[in-house]
Amino acid sequence: MHLENIKASNFKNYEDVELEFSEQINCFVGDNGSGKTNLLDAIHYLSLTKSAFNPIDAQSVRHGCDFFMIKGDFTLNGKKETILCNYQQGQKKTVKRNGKPYEKLSEHIGSFPAVIIAPDDQAIIREGGETRRRFFDGLLSQIDRQYLENLIRYHRALRQRNALLKIFSEKNYLDRDLLEPYDRELALTGADIYEARKAFSSIFIPILNRIYAEISGGREETGMTYISDLDRGGFNDRFKDELQKDLALQRTASGVHRDDFEFLIDGFPLKKFGSQGQQKSFVIALKLAQFEALKTAKGFKPILLMDDIFDKLDDARIGTLMEMAAGKAFGQLFITDARPERTYQIFENIPGDRKIIKISKGRANFE
Repeated sequence: MHLENIKASNFKNYEDVELEFSEQINCFVGDNGSGKTNLLDAIHYLSLTKSAFNPIDAQSVRHGCDFFMIKGDFTLNGKKETILCNYQQGQKKTVKRNGKPYEKLSEHIGSFPAVIIAPDDQAIIREGGETRRRFFDGLLSQIDRQYLENLIRYHRALRQRNALLKIFSEKNYLDRDLLEPYDRELALTGADIYEARKAFSSIFIPILNRIYAEISGGREETGMTYISDLDRGGFNDRFKDELQKDLALQRTASGVHRDDFEFLIDGFPLKKFGSQGQQKSFVIALKLAQFEALKTAKGFKPILLMDDIFDKLDDARIGTLMEMAAGKAFGQLFITDARPERTYQIFENIPGDRKIIKISKGRANFE
């Protein structure tokens, strides 16, 4: 799979831009703030119907405008697929595939998979469980459509149950019969989500460990542990046992929405005991393991987006990544860099087709 071209209007700092891409390596070079990352984000939007950096669509609209449009042609299994994303302020966004709108945006997720490596990815390690859950939910949603459907159902029921808990708490009133359908839905979909996460973790951990060893030279051992309330049994009884606690908090305290993934280095929590270098290597390994898992599940290579990573990595790690690129470990690759001369030097000895696109204040020119 690869993206042949992209056209965008009023997306972030671009009034109008239209580009054609190499099937292999594409580099966006230009000063900081010129719009390199915004092009990566437009590609991400075509793949996943959302920005990689901001969940609020209105904030991706160019200043002074009230809509944006992104269109791209993919080649998938030898067939051309045209994706069109439209957002108009005050209206529901639409995504069309070959001119036909999706009834549900979730139907698009996983059709044109993408992985993005960005400077703030270390938040996956440093921040709370919500960030790690979001990473794995995003990965599993691209692989398993039923998982995504269960996730949507679970969070819908969770919002409705929490709204009821707040009303009951504020009015000092309780109707267990009103809660029961939401308890049942959370227990049912939560069990499916738990089993999917647990099964996927057993597959993902060996991939992660192998890639980290390649990047780090095998200097230390890594690991990952999936932590869930369901490790202690089902939720049916716990919803009843913890109801008073939930009423006091005005939210559901237990469930798979509280799950976490602990990353380990030589048996110790990476968040506390890992050096900056170890954490950087782990994040790269995590994203490349995501790439590998998607490739295995889909039967083809996802698009790989690398945002400003050369400034964040030492020469050894850059060299390892570029050796992988030279060995065609990746499919279509998009990279941003604020130093064009470095880009030319890095890719000088890498075989294959490539395009270097110079970005300046929301305008693009081929070198």
